[in-house]
Amino acid sequence: MVGRMVQTKDNEGSGQTGMFYRSPVVTSRSDLFPKLVSMQKLVGARNFVVTKAAASGFPNKKKLTCELENWGMNAAEQSAQFIRAVGDILLDHIETSLLPVIWRNKNAGGFADLPDVPALLRRIENDTLPYAGLALPVRLGTIGNGYIVFCGTNLVLDNEVVIEQHIKCCEIMVDMLALDERKAAPSEALSEREIACLQLAGDGRISEEIAVKLGLSVHTVNAYLGSATIKLDSVNRIQAIAKAIRLGYIH
Repeated sequence: MVGRMVQTKDNEGSGQTGMFYRSPVVTSRSDLFPKLVSMQKLVGARNFVVTKAAASGFPNKKKLTCELENWGMNAAEQSAQFIRAVGDILLDHIETSLLPVIWRNKNAGGFADLPDVPALLRRIENDTLPYAGLALPVRLGTIGNGYIVFCGTNLVLDNEVVIEQHIKCCEIMVDMLALDERKAAPSEALSEREIACLQLAGDGRISEEIAVKLGLSVHTVNAYLGSATIKLDSVNRIQAIAKAIRLGYIH
């Protein structure tokens, strides 16, 4: 099954821009688990945690929340301990850098192998957590920011592995945020005609060309595009196309 190519760009100018292939649209968070477990095994980790920066209730203050994890028993306690230990540090880091973050366990161990270019990582101190960690930041501008973290006592990292997993993290974070946005989207689904018009508009076709392609009048095409824009709670056609891509309606 062929995936689709997606471009991400941080609108603030300091974020992550690049191309990566996306797999077919996921329908629930459980679809992300096999991907995360596969990545976890590649780096020799025991657990993964997907975190997201969220409003904390205080002006200009964010907090890191655990959105998805496989801690197993005592998951809430494990997540709380993780956030207390490194949450603020990771939030500060993602504001200025997209370098992966690592830390050793509280006994100064936890890695079987480390990349041979240490400048490509930021090391932080840890005297609390019993495991080492690799935190891969994903900054998607207005869509959302967060980390995918891999934890263990015998992590195996090298430059190629870290880069590959970082790219995969972008895809997973986009998928997860799209799921959240889909839940909050209006219950009224887009019709096949609305989707077809949006797809062609996203391909760069003007209303007259879409009308010829679909055998419709220009007035009808504009009506479909207008209703789709309203359903997607967008202010204009361009925003509607971007949102439809994020939600998996078009590509």
